Amino acid sequence: MTAVTWGRMRTFVAVVDHGSVRAAAAQLHVTEPAVSTAVTQLARHLHTELLTKAGRGIRVTDSGLVYADYCRRILGLIDEAQSAVRTAERGRLRIGAVASASEYLLPALLASFRRRYPEVELSLSVLPRDELFTELTHHETDMVLAGRPPQGSGLVTRARRANELIVVGAPGSFTDPLTAAWLLPGPGSGIRDTALGLLTQLDASPPVLTLGTHGAVVAAAREGLGVTLVHADAVGLDLRNRRLDHLPVPRTPLDRPWHVATTDAPTRSAVLFIEHITSAEEVGAAAFHPSTYS
Repeated sequence: MTAVTWGRMRTFVAVVDHGSVRAAAAQLHVTEPAVSTAVTQLARHLHTELLTKAGRGIRVTDSGLVYADYCRRILGLIDEAQSAVRTAERGRLRIGAVASASEYLLPALLASFRRRYPEVELSLSVLPRDELFTELTHHETDMVLAGRPPQGSGLVTRARRANELIVVGAPGSFTDPLTAAWLLPGPGSGIRDTALGLLTQLDASPPVLTLGTHGAVVAAAREGLGVTLVHADAVGLDLRNRRLDHLPVPRTPLDRPWHVATTDAPTRSAVLFIEHITSAEEVGAAAFHPSTYS
């Protein structure tokens, strides 16, 4: 078992994630030969190929993909175990969130939690929804703030908060939202997929403009560049200040509550955070409602 070390497993996962030895070495701040040696030692121990040549690059074999999945779970559990032995108030909390939640919903919750529990070590991972739930399954994060977890994933919703997706645009700019340009975040975004699905259901084919981030999309909508489907939480202030209008579009608003999900055995610090955000005394109108279902 001397060939299988935590460091070599992390190195192999980095190669899989970045698609090359060079990129993995740069990310890990080690030499390329060190990365190659680590992967070679693992492959010899397992008596199977983990990587194979593909033109000038490399390809992860089927066995390599399976092994990488186990490595993520093992390494995630190791990180989780280091935090589990600490008290909740001095532990570590690894939060995953979709971009819209990280930009508009989470900052105030994190700030109030930090004021109350300053010794909890916080980290935030912002990724598309499916990647976040994969990380949570692998114990690479402790909790996720996004939509509902996939059925059959074994993940548990610990808290919910009502949320709607609405169509907005600059005041007085668009008489028919279905003929205006639709502003969308980049591929991988759940809102992008939902917006395109809505347009298909409505048999509408407006021009589409991809702007990358949710923040860029909302900013462009304020400037009258087009309309967009967005979380109501993200534009509350803009609606109140009349920088954006809520536009009537068939089949909207869409009910898309926020879910806070964990594995079936949440860490102490995750439980502490959930207790905090479900307390109206602590977070006021931003409070979530406790719930436990998978």
